[in-house]
Amino acid sequence: MEFAELFKMATEAATRSYSPYSKFRVGAALLCEDGTVVCAANVENRSYGLAICAERSAMVSAIAQGKKEFRALAISCPDAAYPVSPCGACRQFISEFVGAEFPIRFGGSGGGFVDTTMGELLPHDALHELASRP
Repeated sequence: MEFAELFKMATEAATRSYSPYSKFRVGAALLCEDGTVVCAANVENRSYGLAICAERSAMVSAIAQGKKEFRALAISCPDAAYPVSPCGACRQFISEFVGAEFPIRFGGSGGGFVDTTMGELLPHDALHELASRP
């Protein structure tokens, strides 16, 4: 599957966002190792700290379905004219389940997007180094 198709799925997922407070819809499409795609949208709450981002929602859903290996992630923010990267909490969460080379595309409604990797978004991540210690 190409990133263009995955990004289109993320944009469609954003239409299902529950974002009555910020009016900022986000959709994510997570390509699993077995070829399935898990899509999700951000879900807000009036207690803003209880909101969940689309990226984390997609990963949680995939993991709940028994999927633990992932190939790529696309994130769409159709209410932004420019590419909006994952927040710090999402970067930390995603890094728990993928390596530094994991490809990520994010973009807004302006037609531009950024192709990057988990390692570029969260440099100097010691998680995998710590996990491999005896």
